[in-house]
Amino acid sequence: MGSFSDFLELKILDHIVGKTDYDKPTCYVGLSTADPLDTGAGLAEPVGDGYARVATAAGDWNAAAAGANSNANDIEFPQATGAWGTITHFALFDAAAAGNMMAHSILTTQKVIDNGDTAKFVGGTPGELVNTLD
Repeated sequence: MGSFSDFLELKILDHIVGKTDYDKPTCYVGLSTADPLDTGAGLAEPVGDGYARVATAAGDWNAAAAGANSNANDIEFPQATGAWGTITHFALFDAAAAGNMMAHSILTTQKVIDNGDTAKFVGGTPGELVNTLD
């Protein structure tokens, strides 16, 4: 099950009552070796070894239905040049580095990423990265 981050929940609430505008950011997919939690305090992204978040566009995602959406296209990370650890979660961010976490979810299958491996999530209907609201 996934969740919006505390950051995004507040942005959406303020937006729907007219307090502030919230412009759609570029969405970056990041990986984590721990549950990021809604606050982002548990986020454990790999550092170095070729790791970088992956930018996505609207067409990379299936339209939301029944409280969820998923990746329509493959989302592929750079090849690891060292061990990234056991990837257990993914998160969506509004920046390639730092920025704000917008949502997070657990992966159905955990994966150890070692030197030379490439993390890739196959798109389709549904894709392997599934965002749901709790």
